Amino acid sequence: MYAIIMGGGRVGLALANILIDNGFDITLIESDEGLCSDVAGELDALVIHGNGTNSKLLEETNIEDADYFIATTGNDEANLLSCILVRKYDVETIIARVSNPDHEEAFKEVGIDKVISPEISAARDLAQFVTNPRVSKLTTLGEGDAEIIEMTITNDKIIGKRFKEVSPSKDFIIIATYQNGKLVIPQPDNTISRGEKVSILVKRGTLKKVSKKLEN
Repeated sequence: MYAIIMGGGRVGLALANILIDNGFDITLIESDEGLCSDVAGELDALVIHGNGTNSKLLEETNIEDADYFIATTGNDEANLLSCILVRKYDVETIIARVSNPDHEEAFKEVGIDKVISPEISAARDLAQFVTNPRVSKLTTLGEGDAEIIEMTITNDKIIGKRFKEVSPSKDFIIIATYQNGKLVIPQPDNTISRGEKVSILVKRGTLKKVSKKLEN
């Protein structure tokens, strides 16, 4: 798979390294010459000094062959313009970072496949850890409609019950448990033990309610 990333800041560089580790071929575009040199020394990828809103430069990256174009700069206007320009090359998936949530609608109006705000996602996750400190791990799905969390069952009211008596409910599904450190898919007739660590798919806005049911 081939991905072109515009922006060599922290987000773009981290993304590039992750994709490289997963076998992607990467070209990174960075407009700041000094940053471009720094990134080129850190990254096992083609790094180009230039602007992703320039058609000639995009064509030099073989944009027609790209599976992904990802605009990760901190400038919403530059990200939007580059994504609009890239659309004419029929790139399969176009993804843009947006810093100001008020700009998200503009990105979607022009047909950008995915609009991501790392700042908002991070703030949402931090808020969950503050308001639900017993949650040990959290992953947000989609646009925040659901979350996968890990917690430990301690509520005496459900200990000894079978999984099918507790899950699924309208608010959550227990999707995994752990035995001797290994992930196991719980069977309906398996019984729930005290201190059992579980992974749960939870609807947005119900985490506090679910935590009370399983932990209190």
